[in-house]
Amino acid sequence: MAQCVQSVQELIPDSFVPCVAALCSDEAERLTRLNHLSFAELLKPFSRLTSEVHMRDPNNQLHVIKNLKIAVSNIITQPPHPGAIRKLLNDVVSGSQPAEGLVANVITAGDYDLNISATTPWFESYRETFLQSMPASDHEFLNHYLACMLVASSSEAEPVEQFSKLSQEQHRIQHNSDYSYPKWFIPNTLKYYVLLHDVSAGDEQRAESIYEEMKQKYGTQGCYLLKINSRTSNRASDEQIPDPWSQYLQKNSIQNQESYEDGPCTITSNKSSDSNLLSLDGLDNEVKVDGLPNNFRAHPLQLDSSSDPSNSIDGPDHVKSASSLHETKKANTGIIHGACLTLTDHDRIRQFIQEFTFRGLLPHIEKTIRQLNDQLISRKGLSRSLFSATKKWFSGSKVPEKSINELKNTSGLLYPPEAPELQIRKMADLCFLVQHYDLAYSCYHTAKKDFLNDQAMLYAAGALEMAAVSAFLQPGAPRPYPAHYMDTAIQTYRDICKNMVLAERCVLLSAEILKSQSKYSEAAALLIRLTSEDSDLRSALLLEQAAHCFINMKSPMVRKYAFHMILAGHRFSKAGQKKHALRCYCQAMQVYKGKGWSLAEDHINFTIGRQSYTLRQLDNAVSAFRHILINESKQSAAQQGAFLREYLYVYKNVSQLSPDGPLPQLPLPYINSSATRVFFGHDRRPADGEKQAATHVSLDQEYDSESSQQWRELEEQVVAVVNRGVIPSTFHPTQYCLNSYSDNSRFPLAVVEEPVTVEVAFRNPLKVPLLLTDLSLLWKFQPKDSSGKDNEEVKELVTGEPEMIGTEVISEFLINSEESKVARLKLFPHHIGELHILGVVYNLGTIQGCVTVDGIDALPRCHTGKHSLSMSVRGRQDLEIQGPRLNNTKEEKTSIKYGPDRRLDPIITEEMPLLEVFFIHFPTGLLCGEIRKAYVEFVNVSKCPLTGLKVVSKRPEFFTFGGNTAVLTPLSPSASENCSAYKTVVTDSTSVCTALISSASSVDFGIGIGSQPEVIPVPLPDAVLLPGASVQLPMWLRGPDEEGVHEINFLFYYESVKKQPKIRHRILRHTAVICTSRSLNVRATVCRSNSLEDEEGRGGNMLVFVDVENTNTSEAGVKEFHIVQVSSSSKHWKLQKSVNLSENKDAKLASREKGKFCFKAIRCKEKEVATQFSEKYTFADIIFGNEQIISSASPCADFFYRSLSSEIKKPQAQPSVHAEKQSIEDAVRLIQKCSEVDLNIVVLWKAYVVEDSKQLILEGQHHVTLHTIGKEAFSCPQKQEPPEMELLKFFRPENTTVPLRPSVEQLSNLIKTSLHYPESFNHPFHQKSLCLVPVTLLLSNCSKADVDVIVDLRHKTTSPEALEIHGSFTWLGQTQYKLQLKSQEIHSLQLKACFVHTGVYNLGTPRVFAKLSDQVTVFETSQQNSMPALIIINNV
Repeated sequence: MAQCVQSVQELIPDSFVPCVAALCSDEAERLTRLNHLSFAELLKPFSRLTSEVHMRDPNNQLHVIKNLKIAVSNIITQPPHPGAIRKLLNDVVSGSQPAEGLVANVITAGDYDLNISATTPWFESYRETFLQSMPASDHEFLNHYLACMLVASSSEAEPVEQFSKLSQEQHRIQHNSDYSYPKWFIPNTLKYYVLLHDVSAGDEQRAESIYEEMKQKYGTQGCYLLKINSRTSNRASDEQIPDPWSQYLQKNSIQNQESYEDGPCTITSNKSSDSNLLSLDGLDNEVKVDGLPNNFRAHPLQLDSSSDPSNSIDGPDHVKSASSLHETKKANTGIIHGACLTLTDHDRIRQFIQEFTFRGLLPHIEKTIRQLNDQLISRKGLSRSLFSATKKWFSGSKVPEKSINELKNTSGLLYPPEAPELQIRKMADLCFLVQHYDLAYSCYHTAKKDFLNDQAMLYAAGALEMAAVSAFLQPGAPRPYPAHYMDTAIQTYRDICKNMVLAERCVLLSAEILKSQSKYSEAAALLIRLTSEDSDLRSALLLEQAAHCFINMKSPMVRKYAFHMILAGHRFSKAGQKKHALRCYCQAMQVYKGKGWSLAEDHINFTIGRQSYTLRQLDNAVSAFRHILINESKQSAAQQGAFLREYLYVYKNVSQLSPDGPLPQLPLPYINSSATRVFFGHDRRPADGEKQAATHVSLDQEYDSESSQQWRELEEQVVAVVNRGVIPSTFHPTQYCLNSYSDNSRFPLAVVEEPVTVEVAFRNPLKVPLLLTDLSLLWKFQPKDSSGKDNEEVKELVTGEPEMIGTEVISEFLINSEESKVARLKLFPHHIGELHILGVVYNLGTIQGCVTVDGIDALPRCHTGKHSLSMSVRGRQDLEIQGPRLNNTKEEKTSIKYGPDRRLDPIITEEMPLLEVFFIHFPTGLLCGEIRKAYVEFVNVSKCPLTGLKVVSKRPEFFTFGGNTAVLTPLSPSASENCSAYKTVVTDSTSVCTALISSASSVDFGIGIGSQPEVIPVPLPDAVLLPGASVQLPMWLRGPDEEGVHEINFLFYYESVKKQPKIRHRILRHTAVICTSRSLNVRATVCRSNSLEDEEGRGGNMLVFVDVENTNTSEAGVKEFHIVQVSSSSKHWKLQKSVNLSENKDAKLASREKGKFCFKAIRCKEKEVATQFSEKYTFADIIFGNEQIISSASPCADFFYRSLSSEIKKPQAQPSVHAEKQSIEDAVRLIQKCSEVDLNIVVLWKAYVVEDSKQLILEGQHHVTLHTIGKEAFSCPQKQEPPEMELLKFFRPENTTVPLRPSVEQLSNLIKTSLHYPESFNHPFHQKSLCLVPVTLLLSNCSKADVDVIVDLRHKTTSPEALEIHGSFTWLGQTQYKLQLKSQEIHSLQLKACFVHTGVYNLGTPRVFAKLSDQVTVFETSQQNSMPALIIINNV
């Protein structure tokens, strides 16, 4: 139980006090009414004695009574109506609420910190009123009248006669059988005569004389002159006199309640002659009906006859009309009690009570106790023994135990008033009232035995109850508190006597006693036992006290506390005590909150919301309903729908109270703020027929960190080119779409008249759909003038003002149950300035279903749009995005700090040009190496001209706009549809096998040294695109060499003609997806030719072998490939002619076929040879058809140069070497150069494709770059085999520098050797046995340095197979020659070979050693001839 103001030792004596009746004459009543008080009310504040009182017990022992209090009340002849008592109790509880500024008690129990009100004043008020308003009953005498005050006024004509009348009236009421109420303690009631004297108006001498007369008649002990009203009421305002009555009267005054709207019933007062007030203070009122004096039939708690008696506290709720409440309140304000009384009068009243108690009441009680004691002693011997003997005679010696049903029959046993059992009870009660608890206990104990013997259960229960209380209150505690007495009493009252009021009194007393002994568990059990359906108010209060017991235990039982608080709240609610119900639920919520008991939380929040709404605490209601909706609810869909509708209904009421107030924050749907994306610019246009718009950036694209990095690099590349190779420090990559991955630390820039789209990610956590209507963005805008300065007055415009910022409104946006959905909302800035997007504003509603949950009827519907909307409220949600966590400085690392996220705060800048790019006839699939012509259309859709258009791509080899030499083909795409993409010339068939020569410079194709090949200027006419203008340019595409799907990124860069300070340039992105399928695979090798026919070439002939394989497996419907031309391109070499071995000139390749071509290549003539740094390339075309494709023109040369560009860009590795090694390095470099060849082969082809029964001709080209003699080169990159796994070796490698040596292949290319001899030689062996054949050995120095050569003719063939095959022959003459060959010199040696018989011989046996002349270190190695030199010797 909660803490109380009074201890139990103070509470019980105050609850059971001697009762005194008051009977007043009309005149006396009038005098007290001047103070707005009845006589009984006048005495109430002074009814406690200020000093100790002494009396003697029957044994003549002195007994001290402390803090004695008496209860004076007007005589009422009818018992109070139970309904009226309930009404009074209800009002007392509702009128007592926790104080506003009350500091709650903080209890820490385990993980819980609970704010709990330590005291429960409403319970104490209830208990006090309940004990005071208990009707008197026959089985106990505690609240029977012991004495009666007869009050008359000194101003009456015959006061003494008036006293006689009053005395007769009292006698009539007590002894006439018509009056069963009130109850009197003993027949001989003490009468005390009080003469009231009005000091301000009455005659004092007359009063004194009357008092003297009274003393003569009634004795000095039996009368009193009480002087009151020492001042007139009109002087009341002069000085402030304390009002001690208000605390007693307000407690029980109905009108005092603060508008108790949802109280269960109202009481209708009879007209009172003096005022409209109906004051209720227990049984202390006399009400005058129709001005008749002393009409005792109406109890102040009596319900008016017009009122329905069933209209009790548990009946249906009725609400007082507001007007009647208003009147009562008005009537009640401004009443001053005791206005005519001075402080002296207060002392006189106090003195009067003292006198009455000392002189009248206590002597009377003392006498009565003695009499009762004497009667009991005298009667005890005869009466008790006779009584028990009779019993034994009739019933045997032992009283058998009776069942509870039989006991019920005896519960109606009534004793006559004179019965000795009742005399014991009377004596016990008297002793209890004067705090003589020892004597009281023994009397109760005796009476209890008698009553139990008689099976008088009601009497027995009463005796048990008071015996237990007396035992507890005995001074010095000689015996423990007999709780079992109380339990028996409660059970008897409740189950046998069916008297819940008495049972409740037992429980209230016993629980208080147990609490004082810290037996909280037993107290709680007791309190819970008495909760029942017959009274919700009682059950609520007892459950609440039980909850306090649980929390006050040594180890607090927090969850039990919360559970019983909920039960109490429920019962308070049923009893109409909405405020108390709300308080209980709120206190319990502290325990259930955040513990994962979501259904319990929902129930509590729902109830709190409902109760708060009923009490018009709308903010609390909204907050509670909001909690239900935002926690991840586990409720069913129907229940969630009900919660949502209730929430909307409450919200609507709140918003109607302040229609012009700020928009409220709505809890639904959830917004994932960090997922908010902002997009600047127009939506992408869809593809239109053959036109395909650039993909650019859109909100539909997923973020990919890799690709965004690629775009950033591309933009940096082009910006560097524009700024002469340096990226300016102010450069920041353009961001069209801002999201949680982008860098949002700077204010983004948006362009005026271009929309800003905000994508908001909504999530509906409920199982019911949410319908948002009139959804739009909420923003704040600060306009700037054109100079960029703020206007004089800083306008902050929120929504509204469409001429500044246009706002798009989505009329309906439905989010289904548990769905995540994004809404894209646009703003159209029409003015420059600073825009701040604050949040979203919308009407929240739900779709009307025909669901009724928990008795909540479907609310009236209103129909809008596609969906039927049940009810909606307008509100907002803010978009607050937390920036990234800072982690740079030490301070930031050690604390948690977040940077700004400015994606919702764009700066609107001045107009900029806006480019749109469309691709016409752009293919999606190509063969590898296929050339296709498409068109690009550039459109300027803004009001500013644009210039400086460039395109940058990581794959420049994929496309070209044509070089400077390109002849502009017809602009209309249809005209050129069937033409070749190449520039062609018709040739005659005679020149088929020889090459046609042309030349071109790479500078013409934008591939100069040092330039960025990836950045390509777009050749716009006049270099400017005017507003609204469009231009179409041809674009050639070449399928990448690897098969598969290729994503090729183009970034178009452009600037405004008028330089803007904030935005320097703009970009447009396009990602082309091309799927390539296999076509041809070209491999080529080059080797030195041994023939020296072309003397001009000074031995510079080479053979080029080209293998072409058709790797296409009829993909894309390709039937066959025709090789139409093979071209070479080089600075130093050119193809001279085709050396095809087969006569068949048709170069067709069907699927999986392979063709082999052989060409002769010669060095370019001196005048054709380019200087080292010149960019001039010689092109030679060998044609296999009747049309020459000019390979030095667009687009053939473009793609050739683009394939080269990556290699041109590669820096030449120049290793830094030490001086002593320098010469060796140079030597190796020279030797290497001999075997290098700089020759590029371009194979041009046509493919015949059947598609939809039409034959198409596709054309394309493949490039092979030949670097080294004898090394095979490929057109498409070769897949590298993964290296085989090796065992790990754990040792430190020795740091030995291997001397740099040229490889065998490189050395073999230093000197070219060639043997000249007849292929067959006839010799008559029968004439001459030796055959001598002259052989010329040509030595050609291929390097640019002097070379020392040693020719060794001695045979060193070690393998016998070689001898067998080639036979043996001998060189005649000198066996070794030493020569020096100048740079590129050719030297011939005349040799003779000697044969002894016929056969086939290999003359390639001379071994040649070479070294560079100026080298000390000799790199000597045998020159390997590529082919055997076979000679046939015939016998003639």
